[in-house]
Amino acid sequence: MASKKGSDKYSVLLPTYNERDNLPLIVWLLVRAFQESGHDFEIIVIDDGSPDGTLEVAQQLEKIYGKDNIVLRPRAKKLGLGTAYIHGMKHATGNYIIIMDADLSHHPKFIPEFISKQQEKNYDVVSGTRYRGTGGVYGWDLKRKLISRGANYLTQILLRPGASDLTGSFRLYKKAVLEKLVESCVSKGYVFQMEMIVRARQLGFTIGEVPITFVDRVYGESKLGGNEVISFAKGLLYLFATT
Repeated sequence: MASKKGSDKYSVLLPTYNERDNLPLIVWLLVRAFQESGHDFEIIVIDDGSPDGTLEVAQQLEKIYGKDNIVLRPRAKKLGLGTAYIHGMKHATGNYIIIMDADLSHHPKFIPEFISKQQEKNYDVVSGTRYRGTGGVYGWDLKRKLISRGANYLTQILLRPGASDLTGSFRLYKKAVLEKLVESCVSKGYVFQMEMIVRARQLGFTIGEVPITFVDRVYGESKLGGNEVISFAKGLLYLFATT
């Protein structure tokens, strides 16, 4: 295990719903990434009343890795991603916050790169991008790739956000910056991540990018359906009108 670097601490917010199969592996990968890179960390699991026993699995992981590293902050039911971040931040002791999916679509091996990128120019936000450099997507059919590319392209034209991947949800924030962004965002669901970056640009925060590979969820069902596409279109028009 590497020795701890500096006084910075990284709080990973992991909102979960029916992730009992994925959670042990994502936590193990996170712990390994932080221990090998020598950064201080905590993993805050925010489970929204999963009926599949995700919370019970999280409790076992807490016993294995200790309460300093695994922090359980469950909620009684699904209350949305934005409120999950607010809930998690209230309990976060780190000065940096990392948000990512718990379904293994985001690999923790990129986290040391996020941290290095942030330190390069003291960025307020570092966003993982599927659309630059070595970034990419695995496990999607052509239709979904076209929807994602098209949505991102349309967003770039309408909003000019200063970042290449608006709908991704693998990011590092300064804690104070994330608190301000969450306060200013009104969107729900799929559009929430997009609004966070748009508001960051609007408020004058600096954004760095790291190419990542996104792998479609390993266990469970993907959440992108027709309703999400419609919600995205509505949200895009709202942001276009208000930014």
